[in-house]
Amino acid sequence: MKILILGAGKVGGTLAEHLASESFDVTVVDLDEHRLRELRDRLDIRTVYGHASRPDVLQQANADDADMLIAVTGSDEVNMVACQVSYSLFKTPMKIARIRASAYLTGSDFFTQDHMPIDVLINPEQVVTDQIKQLLQHPGALQVLDFAEGRVQLAAMRAYHDGPLVGQRIVTLRDHIPNVETRVAAIFRQGQPITPRWDTVVEAEDEVFFVAASENINAVMAEFRHVEKPFKRVMIAGGGNIGESLARSIESSFSVKVLEFSADRADAAAQRLDSSVVILGDATDRDLLIQENIERTDAFCAVTNDDEVNIMSSMLAKQLGVRQVMTLIGKPAYVDLMHEGSIDVAISPQLATTSTILTHVRRADVARVHSLRR
Repeated sequence: MKILILGAGKVGGTLAEHLASESFDVTVVDLDEHRLRELRDRLDIRTVYGHASRPDVLQQANADDADMLIAVTGSDEVNMVACQVSYSLFKTPMKIARIRASAYLTGSDFFTQDHMPIDVLINPEQVVTDQIKQLLQHPGALQVLDFAEGRVQLAAMRAYHDGPLVGQRIVTLRDHIPNVETRVAAIFRQGQPITPRWDTVVEAEDEVFFVAASENINAVMAEFRHVEKPFKRVMIAGGGNIGESLARSIESSFSVKVLEFSADRADAAAQRLDSSVVILGDATDRDLLIQENIERTDAFCAVTNDDEVNIMSSMLAKQLGVRQVMTLIGKPAYVDLMHEGSIDVAISPQLATTSTILTHVRRADVARVHSLRR
């Protein structure tokens, strides 16, 4: 398959790396010659320097021969125009675009062949919102991924000494919960992956990934750790696009507080949200967190645009007694550092977006694909 990637940023570069390793014919277009050279030096791909939405650049990148176009430049407008040009001039069969601005997503029929011909629309903020919402519904989970339209899920959690299955072989899982169909898919022990066998013994602190029907996820989790009470109180650090979207999606099921440093954004979020409480303040302010009863909060979600603020506020919240903290981290290098620290779940928008796109690239052979360990 010939794939044309527009944009050599974090997502575009990661996609090129994944797809080149699987022997796809990959071409990357970008305006940054340094990024293109770096990708070209370490990957077996073709690169084209130029503006991604211009017909002459797309022609040079062989858009007329591409099976799929993936537009992930830093500009929504460039991504949309590139898909339109590829459809109108080059008849590219499959067009995937990353669109960040929510203003473009309000019209239900805007992205159609008659208007803006984009076959798959990826909104990173919605991807992250959905991911955090899944975690809030399964207390103690480190990752929850949907398969088969949500009927089946893959979940990850850390095994603890008080789990009934800890210290026993995996094969005994069927004896513990005989009426539940489940399979342990992977185990990470001290940061290293282990392929589980029937005689593999689960140890405390193992990170266990298993597959089960969505209604049985919590029952299986209870075999590896003590049963967590459902979350009731959620605090969100950041009232921007992701924070507001998350609050709106969960405020009917949880008691939600939103901390926002900007007075303008706090006021806008307060007007658009229904039952969520919006508080003007700094999420790294210890006194403010204590004043807002942080010790009684079940989950703390740091989703500001600043990695350092997210990390520091999450560590502070955990220190002050929050049961589970979830942290949005833009820099991939930071994500790896968080696995063994005090932050329970590190969420990378880039990795989440990449996984979503790869699902559509591999759809001929694979129904859905995700990266484990966030």
